[in-house]
Amino acid sequence: MARVFSRTRMTPAQLQTFLQQGVAHHRAGRLDEALACYTRVRAAAPRNFDAVHLAGVVALQQGRIEVAVDWLQRALKLDPRSAPAHLRLGLALMGGGRASEAEVHFRESVRLRPEHVEGWDNLAYCLKAQDRLREAIECHERATTLDPKHAVGWYNYGLTLSLHGRIADALRCHDRALAADPDYARAHFGRAQALQQAHRLPEAIAAYGEFLRREPRHHEARSYRLFALNYLDGIPREQLFAEHVAFGRAVGAGEPPDFPNDPTPARRLRVAVLSPDLRAHSCAYFLEPLLAHLPREQFEIHLYHDHFRTDAVSARLQGLAAVWRNFVGQSAAVVERTIRADAPDILVDLAGHTGLNRLPLFARHLAPVQITYLGYPNTTGLPAMGYRFTDAIADPPGEADALATEQLVRFAPTAWSYQPSAHAPEVEPLPCLAAPDAPVTFGCFNNLAKVTDELLRVWARLLAAVPGSRLLLKGRGLGEDAVQERYRARFAAAGLPAERVELLERTDGLVEHLALYHRVDIALDTFPYHGTTTTCEALWMGCPVVTRQGDRHAARVGASLLHALGHPEWVADDADGYVALAAALASDRARLTALRAGLREEVRRSPLLDHAGQAERFGAALRQCWVSWCETRVGVAVG
Repeated sequence: MARVFSRTRMTPAQLQTFLQQGVAHHRAGRLDEALACYTRVRAAAPRNFDAVHLAGVVALQQGRIEVAVDWLQRALKLDPRSAPAHLRLGLALMGGGRASEAEVHFRESVRLRPEHVEGWDNLAYCLKAQDRLREAIECHERATTLDPKHAVGWYNYGLTLSLHGRIADALRCHDRALAADPDYARAHFGRAQALQQAHRLPEAIAAYGEFLRREPRHHEARSYRLFALNYLDGIPREQLFAEHVAFGRAVGAGEPPDFPNDPTPARRLRVAVLSPDLRAHSCAYFLEPLLAHLPREQFEIHLYHDHFRTDAVSARLQGLAAVWRNFVGQSAAVVERTIRADAPDILVDLAGHTGLNRLPLFARHLAPVQITYLGYPNTTGLPAMGYRFTDAIADPPGEADALATEQLVRFAPTAWSYQPSAHAPEVEPLPCLAAPDAPVTFGCFNNLAKVTDELLRVWARLLAAVPGSRLLLKGRGLGEDAVQERYRARFAAAGLPAERVELLERTDGLVEHLALYHRVDIALDTFPYHGTTTTCEALWMGCPVVTRQGDRHAARVGASLLHALGHPEWVADDADGYVALAAALASDRARLTALRAGLREEVRRSPLLDHAGQAERFGAALRQCWVSWCETRVGVAVG
C-alpha cells in the first residue's frame, strides 16, 4: 500500500534533501522509493515542479501511462517552458496511442531546445507512427547532423529508412551507429533487419546471432531470426522445429489464469484478432472474406490492429468489427491490460514470427483459447498457443503434428479464402501469341527473399529446356543498380543467362502489379518457401503456376492452393519434375490458351472463393476449440 503523507511544513533545505534522495533512488532504478520521496515533497509543496515532473517520469517508466500523462500535464502547468516535460509527455501520449497529441509536445520540445538530439529523434518516431516517413527522415537528418556520434540516432534513422524502402541507406546508418559506438548492440539488430530486407539471408542470420549473443533475452530478434530461417535451403525441418521450441522456452510458459469467461459451449463467442496487418496486406486479403461471412449471432468480432499504417482495407475491416483498436506504439503492459479487460473467448494471432508480432503476450495466456493462423508458415513454439489452423495438404496428418507445439486444426480443404481485387484487370491473351516468334515468358513476382541459389540453378535448367524463353522477376530493390549487379552475379554463378532475365522494381499499386501478369505466360513458384498471395493472383490473371512441394508447411502451400483449384498436376515432387512440368506447359500453346481463358472461372468455382463455405468451416473450427476448453472446466457438461 502506498504511503500517504499529510501536508506538512518543510524548510527549503528539507525539501531539497528529500528531492535529492528521490533522484538518487530514481537513478539506481528503485522507482517505488523514488516515488515515495517525490510524494513527500509534493505533500509539503504541491507546486514543486521537480517533484511533480519526476513523479510523472516514474509513472511512465512503470508503464502507468494514464497516471504519467496526468502528472506530466500538471508539471507543464507549473512550467510550460520545460522542454524535458514536453518530451516526456509526448512519450507518455505515444505510449497511450495518441500520436497526434504527442506530436504537439515533441514539436514544442525541439522549439524550446532546438539543439536537443533526443527531441528530434522522438519527433521522428512520432511522425513515423503516423505514416509520415518523409517528415520523419528530415527529423532524423537533423538529429544526426547535431550529433554525428549519437549511435541511437543513427539506429533509429536506419529503422525509418528501412520502412521507406531505402534499404542500402538503412544499412549504412546502422554501420554509422556501430562506428559511433562499437558496443551499441541494437545496431547489430538494425543491420540484421536491413540485411534481411535486402534478401541477404545468411548475413542477416549471422547478424541476428551477433546481436543475440549480446542480448539473449531479446525475443523480437529471436522471432526475426526464426522467420529468416524459413527461407534457407538445406535446414532440416527437425532443426527448425527445435529452434522454435527454444524460443518458446526462452519466452516462458506460465500457468493460464482462472479465466472468468462463461464456459457455455453454444453461447455467442467474442473472437479477437491481433495483427499488424489489418491493412492492404496479404493476411487481410485472406481474412476479410471469412470475417464478412461469420454469423454475428454466433460471433462478436474484435479487431486489434498493431501498425502505424491504416487504409481502405482497414476501414472495411473496422466496419466488420464490434470493437476496433490500434495498439501501435503501446507498451506490452498496456496492450495486455486492454485485451484482458475486453475478455475475448478466443484470441487469434495472424503474425507468428513475422515482424511486429506480440507472441510474448500470447505466452501470458490472454484468452482461454489462443490460435495462430495465416501469417506464418510454421509453429510458434509457444506452449500457450493452443491451436494452429491449416489443412491436410499444407500439413499432412502425422508427420506435421510432430513438428508443431500447437494442435493442428485442418478445418477446410484449403486453409485459404482468397478475395481478388475488385479492380483487377481483365485477363488478356497470352504474350507468347503476340507474334509468330514471340518467346514464352516465365514469371515470378514472389518475395525475392524466397529466390535461393538452388532455385536459380533450376530456373537455368528450365530456360535451357525451353529455347528462347525468358524469365521476368519483380520485387523491391530490383530497380537499383547495386541490387541488379548482385542478382546478375548470382545468375552467372547459377548458369542463368542474364540477357534472358528481366528485372522489374516493385509496383506501388495493386492494379499495376496485377497488370504485369499480362506479360507472363506461366508463373513459377519459389521453393522451399512457396508464395501464397502471388500464386492466387497469378491464377486469377490466367497464368498457370508450377510448384515443387517439400516436407514442411512453407513448402506445401502452393500444393494446397493448386489441389483446391483442381490442378494437382502442376505440383512437382522434385526439381526434375518442376522443370519437366513447366517445359511441358510451355510446349503446348493451345493448352496455355485454353487455360488463359478459363482459369479465372476455375478459381471462382473453387473453395478459394467459396467465402460463405470457408467461413462456415472456420466458424465451426473456432467453436470446436471453444468446446474443448469448456470441457476442461470442472463440472461443465458439454453436449
